[in-house]
Amino acid sequence: MQDNKTFRGVRRVVQGIPAVDGAGVHLVRVVGSDDVEDFDPFLMFDAFDSTDPDDYIAGFPFHPHRGMETVTYLIEGDIEHKDSLGNSGSIRDGDCQWMTAGSGIIHQEMPQPSPRLLGAQLWLNLPAADKMCTPAYGDIRHEDIPVVEDAAATVRVVGGSHAGHDGSFQGQHVRANYLDVTVAPDSTWEYASDPEATLFAYIVNGAASFEEGGELLGDHQAVLFGAGDALRVETSGQGMRMLLIEGRPLREPVAWGGPIVMNTTEELRRAFSELEDGTFIKA
Repeated sequence: MQDNKTFRGVRRVVQGIPAVDGAGVHLVRVVGSDDVEDFDPFLMFDAFDSTDPDDYIAGFPFHPHRGMETVTYLIEGDIEHKDSLGNSGSIRDGDCQWMTAGSGIIHQEMPQPSPRLLGAQLWLNLPAADKMCTPAYGDIRHEDIPVVEDAAATVRVVGGSHAGHDGSFQGQHVRANYLDVTVAPDSTWEYASDPEATLFAYIVNGAASFEEGGELLGDHQAVLFGAGDALRVETSGQGMRMLLIEGRPLREPVAWGGPIVMNTTEELRRAFSELEDGTFIKA
């Protein structure tokens, strides 16, 4: 890493709010509509962790999306999906699906009973110029995700790049890094960050501090970092696993209506009108 680093401090700590979504899926909404400005270009981050299938088997039956990308990363479990374009498949242990909703897609995500469902879904905004792009899938299999190891940490590079290693997926609209980072107990790990990007972490388990002499932050908390070009992570005896997510803000107006995110209320109105008259799907 470069000399004279400016380490990012902790700007916000977010605990998340228990919520029920879809047809009755219990989850924790960590980032939502009230956080758009702070977390730009990231719109939403939902975390799920359950050993009780009754918490999630109702799933997310067919619903529309337009104007954003959904990134579903599954540490453990099994989620079946299908859509209005004829695509279908499963996301299983260690897999990720990077779906560009673009001009519009209608899909469903149905978690299957498993010993544990553990993972997260991120919504990544699309720039105004790309809101109506052609829908696409990035199916990321666990065996294709590069693993970067050093004495302090093991990093799975799901998307973007890290330490000279390209991830399994490269965003075509917003260049975002999505890293699954496990930091060893009693260790210090540093990450070279893009100073122009928004950077946040979601702690899956364990605990760490992100500032010299700072408090330990633990399970199921999200941390939004301030300005800087590097991040320092210090663990105690238990170590820590986190999802580290980074992308440059769009700084564009956001008009959000449920599963559709556009730039103006008129674009939202048009989208819902097209849903009613059957012209929503463009591909």
